Order: sequence, then C-alpha cells, then structure tokens
Amino acid sequence: MTDDQPIRPLQSGDLPDVKGVIDACGLFPPDLLDGMTAKYFAGEAQTDVWLTYVDGKPVAVAYCAPEPMTHGTWNLLLIAVHPDSQGRGCGAAILRHVEQILTENGQRLLLVETSGLAGFENTRGFYRKLGFDQEARIRDFYQAGEDKIVFRKALKSPAAD
Repeated sequence: MTDDQPIRPLQSGDLPDVKGVIDACGLFPPDLLDGMTAKYFAGEAQTDVWLTYVDGKPVAVAYCAPEPMTHGTWNLLLIAVHPDSQGRGCGAAILRHVEQILTENGQRLLLVETSGLAGFENTRGFYRKLGFDQEARIRDFYQAGEDKIVFRKALKSPAAD
C-alpha cells in the first residue's frame, strides 16, 4: 500500500481499530464485527467486499455483499468513518472504491439503506452527493416513527465506455 492508495481489503489485524471506528460512530455494538467478518476471514464469503481506509491506522470501513436471488445487485451494508477523520473525503473515497470494484466485476446496482430520521439528513445528503437516488421509503420500518430510506445507484459497465 502506498500513501496515495490508502484503501485496501480489510485484514483481521484491523479489527481492533475498525471496532474503534464503529464505537466512535455509535452504529452498533462493535463486538458484532467478529461475527460479521468471520466467514470473510475464513474464506467462506468470497464475494463479499470488506475495505478499510488507512491513515496511519484504519479510520474507515465499508462492507457490501450481493443481494441473493438477483443478478448484479449489491447492498452496501456498512460504511463508517471515525468522527476525527470525517469531512476529509475518506467516506467518498472508500465508497467510490466499492463502486469501482463492483463495476469492474460487471455488477449492475448498488443499494444502501439508512434512517429517515432528521439526524440522518447528512447521511442521506452524502449518498445524494455521490450520485445515489432515493428509491424507496418504508414507513415505520426500524420502529414507529423511523422510516427506512433506500438509495439506488446504477453502476456503469466498463464496456459501456
């Protein structure tokens, strides 16, 4: 890895720092990462994409997986940037890297979901800024009064250039 290429596949030794990212962002209990990554590190989830953005140590993480029973549709299931590193382009860079990997492998769509609460407006703005369109709103999905917002982005095939 060179200084101009800070994004790389997640390694098992990255887990303590990535757990720190998850904890600092308050997304979910960081110990859940052990179970989430177990098949990936065991080589049983060969299609899943786990990336980290390293700035001295991992400061961001992204995870996406194919949607079962579809052709070329993927879900971005996790993207997080440590609050100390937010606003520097780490999130956009790691998401673009995910898109590049999927596009180079002939995938068609990338979906991401987030909360409809007002506190998530910056998150929704982040996806819009990176070319995602709001595709759906499922009312009261997470709990009463908290909608799920689904964003969609068509991936450009390299053959279409």
